[in-house]
Amino acid sequence: MIVALSAFSCVGCVRRRMTVRTSPPGATVSVDNQVIGTTPAATPFGFYGTREFRVEKDGFRTETIRRRINPPWYQYPGIDFVAETLWPGELRDERIIDIELVPKTLEPIDDVVGRADSLRTQSRLGVVTAPP
Repeated sequence: MIVALSAFSCVGCVRRRMTVRTSPPGATVSVDNQVIGTTPAATPFGFYGTREFRVEKDGFRTETIRRRINPPWYQYPGIDFVAETLWPGELRDERIIDIELVPKTLEPIDDVVGRADSLRTQSRLGVVTAPP
C-alpha cells in the first residue's frame, strides 16, 4: 500500500513555457491580447494552436504576428494522459519566438503635404476616390 501511494505521489507533469525575444530587446509583448512583459519575456501556456503576438517599442514599427504552436508527440490524444498523469518525471516544452523589429520610417513632409493638397483639390471638384 505504501509503495502504491508513493508511486502515485511522484507522478509527472508537463510544463509548457514560451519565451519571446526581440532584436533589439526591451519591447512590450502581448500574447493573445494579454501583456506578458518586456522582452525577453516568458510565460507559461496551457494549450497549443495559433497564438497572436503583438510587439511594440518606441521608434520601431509595431509587429503583430500569428504563429502556430504544434503539440509535441507526447501531447497527442491518448499519449497525453500517460505523459501528464502516469509518467514518473517532468516533461518540459519550451518554445522560443524570435522577432526582428524594423525601425519606423517617417515620410518626407513634402510628400504628406502633396497628398493632402491632392485630396483637397479632388474634394472641391467632387471627385470620389476609394481609400488606399
